[in-house]
Amino acid sequence: MPEGPELHLASLFVNRVCEGVVFTGPVRKSVVSKNCDVAFTCEAYRISAASRGKEVKLTLMPVKSDVNEGSAERPMDIVFRFGMSGYFQFTSEDELPKHSHLRFFSNEKPCRVLSFVDTRRFGSWQPNGGWQPGRGPCIMFEYESFRKNVLSNLSDRAFEKPICEALLNQTYFNGIGNYLRAEILFRLNIPPFVQARTVLEGLALEDLGADDTTGKEELADEKCTSRSADLLRLCHAVPLEVVNMGGKGYDPQKADYSDFQAWLRCYNVAGMKSTIDHNGRTMWFSGDSGPMAPKARKSTKARKRATKEDTHADTVAEVVSKNKTAKGVKQEGEAGSRKRNNNQEVQVTRTRDNIRCLRSGKTREADTAGEPRKRSSRTRLSSQ
Repeated sequence: MPEGPELHLASLFVNRVCEGVVFTGPVRKSVVSKNCDVAFTCEAYRISAASRGKEVKLTLMPVKSDVNEGSAERPMDIVFRFGMSGYFQFTSEDELPKHSHLRFFSNEKPCRVLSFVDTRRFGSWQPNGGWQPGRGPCIMFEYESFRKNVLSNLSDRAFEKPICEALLNQTYFNGIGNYLRAEILFRLNIPPFVQARTVLEGLALEDLGADDTTGKEELADEKCTSRSADLLRLCHAVPLEVVNMGGKGYDPQKADYSDFQAWLRCYNVAGMKSTIDHNGRTMWFSGDSGPMAPKARKSTKARKRATKEDTHADTVAEVVSKNKTAKGVKQEGEAGSRKRNNNQEVQVTRTRDNIRCLRSGKTREADTAGEPRKRSSRTRLSSQ
């Protein structure tokens, strides 16, 4: 996500490529953008840019001439917030970037276009806008006001939070983002999850050592060992290091960030620790995380994987158990069925035997009963 240094470098980029260029016609918005239209059209105007924290302001200034000197055309300020992926690019009309969402066309042939490019479309712009009122002074170019704004409001509940989360509060730290907070806290050896107020309450309202060599020594050291080192001074100085890289830190056309990656000491660097803060943002650090670390949310990805594996294992075990039970029941059922069948067969056999026995018994009885009658008949005949 672009932070204060990137937005300032974007303003420098606009001023460099638009120097001496005259633009013309309406400002055009892409069809897919959900941001508002810019109701500005002019036969000839120039563009200049300025930055403040995480905002960039473009000023569209009509060019005065003998022809349009009495026209009602007025300058317009457009304030941009870059979101997750915004930046400016200056190309020919034929090479218009795919994700160009606001376009300013030059008055020349072949025509060139200044585009606000935003791949993820989280950025925004505000025509006739000013600096957002809720944002504090710029950490880089309004240092004294920035320092005073922080130290005069330490009673605010915002400073009851961990220092790593307070640093993202744009009311007080306008321009600080995820990579800057990691680099600043790492250099001062401050655990990210200690209360912000305890880190800041010992600092003086005026930074008497801002121009001496102390700050340079702090920046040069691999890590400072004292927690009393001036955090606000580094909030001002570290972003300026990125700005001093020039085009190496912000070059949308070449997109070469190798020098910037080499500059990083903590953020997304191998060997560093990371955890998820209370706002769902990844915090990079070294050493102890601090007493306010959200323990339940540590190693979220690993925990999710473990949970899925455990759930899968439990499911498999349950299925196996059910299968075993079903198999046992089936086997028992089959055994019982076989036993019942055997019993039935035995009973049938016994029944058949009994029937045979009964039939044979009746026959024998009939035979036994018939013989005396025959003998008595013979006896009667003989007697006669």
